[in-house]
Amino acid sequence: EMVSMDSTILHYRILDKLGQGGMGVVYKAEDTRLRRTVALKFLPDELTSDADAKRRFIREAQAASRLDHPNICSIHEIEEAPDGRLFICMSFCDGITLSERMKQGTMPLHEALDIIIQVAEGLREAHQEGIVHRDIKPGNIMLSSRGHAKILDFGLARIENATRLSRTGGAMGTIRYMSPEQITSHEVDHRTDIWS
Repeated sequence: EMVSMDSTILHYRILDKLGQGGMGVVYKAEDTRLRRTVALKFLPDELTSDADAKRRFIREAQAASRLDHPNICSIHEIEEAPDGRLFICMSFCDGITLSERMKQGTMPLHEALDIIIQVAEGLREAHQEGIVHRDIKPGNIMLSSRGHAKILDFGLARIENATRLSRTGGAMGTIRYMSPEQITSHEVDHRTDIWS
């Protein structure tokens, strides 16, 4: 366990572990300064010790933090814990992921179209800012109880791909949602998100 529950890091009180993936561990926390609930994403240790990866992460998070759109989960800040680990503080998006929703059974066409349109609106905003997500898939889309869709982890896929690539030398991503140019390890642009 990276962080114990109810511990405090800087001015954040850890409330719950939300999930874990290639890009690190995510916790639900209380920002005690602003009295709001946030999500904290801690980078995996191997990224924190890699100076290049750390720089890339900060650059990507800075780019993604410029995105201000109702269909994108916003990034508030990048912080460094006292032990040197990097984390990002993001909006806490309550609800379930689209992949969890899909497991509940067939979705009515109007619901599916509504989600697709919302994701497309978020992507259009990002692409206009020159930011490509690179890992659009149901697990990276949150749905609120009112059916509001938000894209998670903007700009972070590039770092995960670059670091995993250097370790394994293979193509990165979730095969089912990867564009042909991702599978063949070619340079990707905004069209890869549209494909996904």
